[in-house]
Amino acid sequence: MSTFNKRRRVLVTGADGFIGSHLTQQLLGRGYSVRALCLYNSFNSRGWLEGVSDPNLEIVYGDVRDAGLCMEIARDVDIILHLAALIAIPYSYVAPRSYVDTNVSGTLNMLEAAKANGVKRIVVTSTSEVYGTAIEVPITESHPRQPQSPYSATKIAADAVALSYYHAFGLPVVVARPFNTYGPRQSARAIIPSIISQIAAGKDVIEVGDLRPTRDFNFVTDTCRGFIALAEADDVEGKEINIASGTEISMADTLALIARLMGSRVEFRVDPVRLRPEASEVFRLCGSNKLITELTDWRPQVSLEEGLKLTIDWFTNPDNLSRYRTDEYVK
Repeated sequence: MSTFNKRRRVLVTGADGFIGSHLTQQLLGRGYSVRALCLYNSFNSRGWLEGVSDPNLEIVYGDVRDAGLCMEIARDVDIILHLAALIAIPYSYVAPRSYVDTNVSGTLNMLEAAKANGVKRIVVTSTSEVYGTAIEVPITESHPRQPQSPYSATKIAADAVALSYYHAFGLPVVVARPFNTYGPRQSARAIIPSIISQIAAGKDVIEVGDLRPTRDFNFVTDTCRGFIALAEADDVEGKEINIASGTEISMADTLALIARLMGSRVEFRVDPVRLRPEASEVFRLCGSNKLITELTDWRPQVSLEEGLKLTIDWFTNPDNLSRYRTDEYVK
C-alpha cells in the first residue's frame, strides 16, 4: 500500500519538455496538484504545456541552475519529480560545461531544496546512457557505469550526488533510470521523430548516423507511468531503478519498421557527420525491468509497433509537423 495516497502536491522540473509535459498531464489526470517548472524564456512560452489548462496546474518559470529559485519552488510540495536536464549527446561534445551546470549543479540545487523543505520523496531522473555499451544483457542496475560522452558523465555524477544525499542525510531519494523514450512531442534530434518527420515531409533520401546500435525503446506513456510508480511506491528509497521494456532493436530495423508503417520506400544514407566518436558510441542497450516490476505494479503496456503508429499519427498531423525543421540537422 502506498504511503503517498494522501500526499498530492507534486513539483515537476522540466515540465515543459517532451517527457515532462506528458508526465504533468498524467499526474493531473490522476488527481495530483502539480507545480510545473518551465524554463524561463523571453517568449513566456510553456513549451509543450502551451494550451494545457487545469485548476490543479500551477506554472512557474525559472532555471534549476538558480539555487534560490529551487528553494522557493520546493516549498509546500510532497514529491519532486526532477526531470530538468540538458540531454542532447552531440551538443555535450561542444558545450560540456553547460551540462555540468545544469545536470550536476542543477540536481544538487534540487536536492538541497528537497532537504530544506522536508520533501517526502524526490525522484531524480537518470538515463540508460550511464551504462554505456552493454557488457552484459539484460542490463541490471548493478551494471558498470561507463561515461562514454560528457552527457552521460554528468548524469553519472548527478546520480551519485543524489544517492549521497540519501546516505548522508536520509533524504528520500529514488533514481529513476528510463531507457530510450520516444513518442509525440519528442525533439527532432532523436532518431524516431527525425525519421518520421522527414518521411512525412516527403523526403526520398534521409541521412542518418550509425545503424548498427541497438536500443531499448519505451513509449512515453509507459515511461511516465514508471515515474509515477516510483513516486508512489514503498521501499524504493535509496535505489537506482530501470524503467525498461527488456527488449532491443537495431537502428536499421527500427528505421525499416517506420518506413513500412508509413508506406515509404525512403533510402537511408549514412552521413559521417552524424556519427559519434567511435569510443563514445553506445552500441547496445537492453535493460532489465526485474527490479521495478518487483517493487511496483508497473509493467510496459505499449508495444514498439503500437507506439510507433501513435507517434506517426501525431507527427503526420500538419499542425504538429509544422513545428519541426525537416531540412536541418539538429544536434
